[in-house]
Amino acid sequence: MERKDRIDAIGAVALIGFAAAMAFNQVVIKLGNGGFQPVFMAALRSAGALLVLLLWMRLRGVRFDFARDTLWPGFLLGALFAAEFLCLFWALDHTTVARASILLYSMPVLLSVSAHFLLPGERLTQRRIIGLVMAMTGVAIVLGQRSSGEASWQGDLAALGAAFGWTGIALVVRLTPVQRVVPEMQLFWQLSVSAVLLMIAAPLFGPFLRDLDISHILGLTYQIVAVASFGFLFWFFLLKRYPASGVASFSFLTPVLAVGLGWLILSEEIGPGVLIGLVLVAAGIVLINRRPRIPA
Repeated sequence: MERKDRIDAIGAVALIGFAAAMAFNQVVIKLGNGGFQPVFMAALRSAGALLVLLLWMRLRGVRFDFARDTLWPGFLLGALFAAEFLCLFWALDHTTVARASILLYSMPVLLSVSAHFLLPGERLTQRRIIGLVMAMTGVAIVLGQRSSGEASWQGDLAALGAAFGWTGIALVVRLTPVQRVVPEMQLFWQLSVSAVLLMIAAPLFGPFLRDLDISHILGLTYQIVAVASFGFLFWFFLLKRYPASGVASFSFLTPVLAVGLGWLILSEEIGPGVLIGLVLVAAGIVLINRRPRIPA
């Protein structure tokens, strides 16, 4: 596979499409909570995506790698994945798509601060500090905005907790021996462990089913196939083909599109505080992920 040194037109279209799929996923989860209890739906998603992944690995001839030094990082990956999506699915039952997406995508802020202390070559520069301040200000504005009756502080904090879980996953992949296994194995650990942990936790959150109909089942299928299995694998493919900083910078589109889709599909109220917070978080993500140009 040819490695690119910049994002070309094909890559830009692919990244925009990926961001749109991730944004739409927030809406699908919100709607799916009408038929499934959130944590139970998250467990079903991990279990279903695991089956898809196993079939993919078999067809592609990808072998399992259970090297001893990757076992504990693998279990940790799965535990963090479970925590992230327990928080996110529950958050979308208690707050709006717009707020949850903005708070979830504060992850680059958390990762940059953590990387400054833990990862060599990831020091905070003046530009990245400006991006951090902008994004953190945006998060604070969103948390302080209470005009929407659909939002609760518990839901907002759960979405922020999902961002911490996502940050932990990125750090485990960078700091432990699990970084040397193929993406399929990294995803295997996340899906297999989280399916078990989420299913164990699900009874604590009430009855498994609500007002279930075919639309909720189709939404769950979308999450399994388009997001949790092939969606994540497609992300890994993009990271292999294009510069990581360029790929990461497109992540600002996801909360932007999620806010728009929440307004368009769910008729969510988008107040000025949410819009200001969105602009600050999106701009902060761009500054954090942007790398300085190096002369040829």
